[in-house]
Amino acid sequence: MADKNELEKIRAFFKNDRYAADAGAVIEDFGEHYAKCSMVLDERHQNAVGGIMGGAYFTLADFTFAVATDWNGDTIVSLNGDISFVGVPKTKKIISEAELVKDGRSVCTYIVRISDELGNPVAVVKFVGFRK
Repeated sequence: MADKNELEKIRAFFKNDRYAADAGAVIEDFGEHYAKCSMVLDERHQNAVGGIMGGAYFTLADFTFAVATDWNGDTIVSLNGDISFVGVPKTKKIISEAELVKDGRSVCTYIVRISDELGNPVAVVKFVGFRK
């Protein structure tokens, strides 16, 4: 778990990720090849029929991937992101965790799992990234 000073420093850096910040993504924790972020869902995340827009889940997952890969100064960009929606959140807050699957010389693979506060799975995203 990151200490409070490190966490504030990383939060300040990633505040420049305007789209994720405007969507309400918050960094909860980070470490080597790992990040945990959250988002409180509200009316801005809803689609036309009152459900949560898939893009809200993907935005949180993409942000979590970015924190896990770039917090230490590396520059890794997404080559591919594949999302599967597996459930509906039962709480307003959703939590995502990114974990490294494979770290190659120039390409890496991460899995990001999104769940609600009760631990119910909501989405799973596989990211393939390229180290610049």
